[in-house]
Amino acid sequence: MEFITTTNLRTQTSKLINTLKKGGSVSLIHRSKVVGVIKPKKQPKPLTDKDIKLLKKLAESLNLPKMSYKEREKIYREHLMNKYGKNIS
Repeated sequence: MEFITTTNLRTQTSKLINTLKKGGSVSLIHRSKVVGVIKPKKQPKPLTDKDIKLLKKLAESLNLPKMSYKEREKIYREHLMNKYGKNIS
């Protein structure tokens, strides 16, 4: 299936789904003009151990300071006070 018209979408959905499952794409035609292309959704690849190790290595290379939630909250509140003043809740 290379193309499908907008009027045939209801009647030929099974053919369309089979084509998409096989990895094909289908042109959508409306009033004798191609208005779009229907493509199958790309499946994300799962994370492997190699990918996880790479992410951990990148996180360590950022060298971010370790701080507790209380410290984060304190810095955030100070930022809000400087930006908006003390009349916020």
